[in-house]
Amino acid sequence: MTDPHGFLKTSRRPVPARPVEERLNDWNEVYAGQALLPLVAEQAGRCMDCGIPFCHSGCPLGNLIPEWNAYATRGNWRAAAERLHATNNFPEFTGRLCPAPCEDACVLAINADPVTIKNVEQTIADRSWEQGFTTPHPPERLSGKSVGVIGSGPAGLAAAQQLTRIGHTVAVYERADRIGGLLRYGIPAFKLEKRYLDRRIAQMRAEGTKFRTGMDIGGAVDAIELSRRHDALVVAVGAMERRELPVPGRELCGIHQAMEYLTLANRVGEGDLATTPVTAEGRHVVIVGGGDTGSDCLGTALRQGAASVVQLDINPEPGDARTDTEPWPVYPKVYRISHAHEEARGRAGTDPRFFSSATLRFEGDAAGRVRALHLTEVEPVARAPRPDTERVIPAELVLIALGFSGPERGTGLMTQLGLVLDARGNFARDAGFAATRGERPVGAGTDGVFVAGDAGRGQSLVVWAIAEGRAAAAATDRYLTGATALPAPIAPTDRPMVA
Repeated sequence: MTDPHGFLKTSRRPVPARPVEERLNDWNEVYAGQALLPLVAEQAGRCMDCGIPFCHSGCPLGNLIPEWNAYATRGNWRAAAERLHATNNFPEFTGRLCPAPCEDACVLAINADPVTIKNVEQTIADRSWEQGFTTPHPPERLSGKSVGVIGSGPAGLAAAQQLTRIGHTVAVYERADRIGGLLRYGIPAFKLEKRYLDRRIAQMRAEGTKFRTGMDIGGAVDAIELSRRHDALVVAVGAMERRELPVPGRELCGIHQAMEYLTLANRVGEGDLATTPVTAEGRHVVIVGGGDTGSDCLGTALRQGAASVVQLDINPEPGDARTDTEPWPVYPKVYRISHAHEEARGRAGTDPRFFSSATLRFEGDAAGRVRALHLTEVEPVARAPRPDTERVIPAELVLIALGFSGPERGTGLMTQLGLVLDARGNFARDAGFAATRGERPVGAGTDGVFVAGDAGRGQSLVVWAIAEGRAAAAATDRYLTGATALPAPIAPTDRPMVA
């Protein structure tokens, strides 16, 4: 264990991000180049090695956090990396992208500041690569079974890596021109530099996983034929059915879905475009939606040189501390500042968010371009407009970041594989991740179709996607061989801890 008095002697000190004025001038990660050691090793020593570590419950992967904290504080990075990778295929992704519900579940958080678990995780992952501990793990023998994974986001990649390592022949099919799903085109480079994604994909290729891009399964590529080609399929296409904003003026030019905007910005970073056709440069930008996607749009707009940026959040402004309705160890709704919010405050001096605010309508010019947004304050529960609170703000670029309501509806993939939707609008599945299938066309193949990630769970976190991929891989292996040694960290019905 770590120093049993470490949490009493050492205060919490997260790794500092680069100065705002520096990072707004590039697309590098906000922590790029920052010294992680010895700060992180010292912070890992604050872990109490609890008898019942609730951080395990806060993380759907069941990460062995006290164990790798103990190794990290002693500088034993190889052992720390082994324990970290025992439960997490891609800790360099979660260490950068996950909002760290494990920290809010840390026992220290009952009455003190939790361990900086996220910083420790990222450091262990990065040190593992730097020191050559992270290497390909090809299977010792092949099973003779073949699996097709549809979708290359974190759930699909995790499922593919687990199934490849156990000995199955795995091919990943991606509709886009590059592997990675939202990790590639949805997450800005200042949160995840794509070289880390490319590095993992190279590792998976070396292990034997095959990747096929430009494969629109259910469209140009027949899903029925694909099901005949493989012994099992894992559907991990994500939740890409975007929520709309049905208000007057939505048809005006200059109003875009957030994912369209972020994808174009990422394509500039990939070198596909010299400039993006949807840019915030010199424009008054309004982001409708207060979640992580809205925050990603905010950071992107600031780097593109927006004249101003406002983010509308229909939820009331939360307090700074937990309330009795959200006790430890649940992930509480408290006032949080993302790096993008910090950047906006550094530029404008105020928080860019308008809480308890909803869009009434858009106003355009004679050419049909959006020029203003009419908003109103709303009641906290009913979300009904408050009388006499309407106001108008300038809007030359509007980004709709209201999240997703499940997998895309009515696609060829859904029809050809006979997939059906559950009550929440996701692909229905049983307790073993097997797809619940309705009427199937003649020749649609046998069973052996599994659903993983946001396609079955709904919009969620990267850490849940990886856990889903690992669990669905175990279910697929059991279907193919009759038994499995692969871990299954969650069930399809598991949900985050709530009060």
